[in-house]
Amino acid sequence: MTMMTAADFRESLRRYNPRVFVNGQAVESVADEPLLAPGIDAIGVAYDLALEDRFRALMTATQPTSGKIVNRMLHINTSTTDLLHKLEAIRELCKRSGCAQRYLTHDAFNAIYQATHRMDAENGTDYHQRFTAYMHHVQDEDLTCGVAMTDAKGDRSLHPHEQPVPDAYVHIVERRPDGIVISGVKAIVTGAPYVHDLLVMPCRTMREADADFAVCCAVPLDAEGITIASRPAGRPGEKAAKFSARYGQATGAVIFEKVFVPWDRVFMAGEWAHSEYLTTSYGTHHRHSCIGARAGFGDLLIGAGVMMTEANGLDPNKHGHIRDAMVELITIVEGFFACGVAASVYGRLDAAGNYEPDGVFANVGKLIMATKIYDMHRLAHYVSGGLVVALPGPDEDHNPATAASLGQVLAGRADIPAARRMEVGRLLEDLTASYTGSWYSLISLHGGGSPEAMKREIWRQYPVGDKVALVDSLLDRGVTTASANGLDGPDGRCCDTGCEAPELLTAIAKSEADT
Repeated sequence: MTMMTAADFRESLRRYNPRVFVNGQAVESVADEPLLAPGIDAIGVAYDLALEDRFRALMTATQPTSGKIVNRMLHINTSTTDLLHKLEAIRELCKRSGCAQRYLTHDAFNAIYQATHRMDAENGTDYHQRFTAYMHHVQDEDLTCGVAMTDAKGDRSLHPHEQPVPDAYVHIVERRPDGIVISGVKAIVTGAPYVHDLLVMPCRTMREADADFAVCCAVPLDAEGITIASRPAGRPGEKAAKFSARYGQATGAVIFEKVFVPWDRVFMAGEWAHSEYLTTSYGTHHRHSCIGARAGFGDLLIGAGVMMTEANGLDPNKHGHIRDAMVELITIVEGFFACGVAASVYGRLDAAGNYEPDGVFANVGKLIMATKIYDMHRLAHYVSGGLVVALPGPDEDHNPATAASLGQVLAGRADIPAARRMEVGRLLEDLTASYTGSWYSLISLHGGGSPEAMKREIWRQYPVGDKVALVDSLLDRGVTTASANGLDGPDGRCCDTGCEAPELLTAIAKSEADT
């Protein structure tokens, strides 16, 4: 196989002709659309880094089902080391690109690999063989898949089959000898306009009445009947967007209108009883990946925070409140990343032959990250100061009427030019106090599932029964009996020199000792 470069990836998009709208305007060429360029460049990082010698071992892996070397973002994990390398690879990618996006392909591949194996074992289907063949095709061509999982959902108090508008969920509308036909809307699809294929997956546990909504398949981006309404990727063209004008992420709503999918690209078609497993296994893989992604974002905040502090003329070694804030930021980032490491180390071997991250640690780490992202922003703001959102715009840097004066008064430490200080300040504004900053907060909170979904998974998977059994066994052995009765001193006294034990308790203790 040939692994693509970022330039190859951009060029490969020209082979497709999807129906895409951005800000209400039709896009003639995704590869040439300036409003999508930051998203294409962000995915491109995952391509180029895999070709660098120093990152090759981290960014590539040998696919056991084919024996070929593939990009880590397309790999099926076959060991706990694979899980750890995936986590570290995503952190590397995201501290360069903000959000690498391509790791969603990895997460979906591993979940579908497991679910199809389970469906075949229970139902005698051949989904696993179909999916493996499709996966090898994607790996050989070094493609990127978007994950079309989150449905529009309509009235969330109703199940899919109860919706007054059935297209609120993607569902099967026709079964043909050569395939299926699907309709509906997937409302939040990362990178939707600039991937090669869409992996359609169920987003919730289905009931028997929802069987038509239990569908998983792969669809080319330009398949007839698909329309994509997308946001721009990042903040392209904005001079103040020091990071997101270069790297960003588009999210799109994907409308499926009677889209035909041949059987060799269908991996679930009505097996409603397996929708929960596919959804939760994807959630575990993806939340594990999100930990690595936001740790990379945390690296950006830590580095920028230190640089801004220095430019302001402060020394964390001398100013304790600055040091404490930076340590808190570091603790948050490395704390949830440590959960990702634990989820890797304690990963479990699935019957399909791949490894899944430990569900408790993956969900705990993602929950910490999701709820602490706002603290990460707060701490970056605290150490940087209010100038981050009060700086004049970049055009003022070249205004002869103001540039000289601003260059003097906006300087901080004597050996750090004012221009450098303003560049770092604008970077922090872009990452934490702009549309992009709010976007990072929201995708951290809800991406990969809401905090409530993670709490449910933690409670469902945590071995609470083991802890109950532990305490029960202690009680059975009488470990706590003496303490509970206050008879833990010599001769049945509650302390060495204290009061005498009540006669009734003494009699009980003697009786228990005799038996």
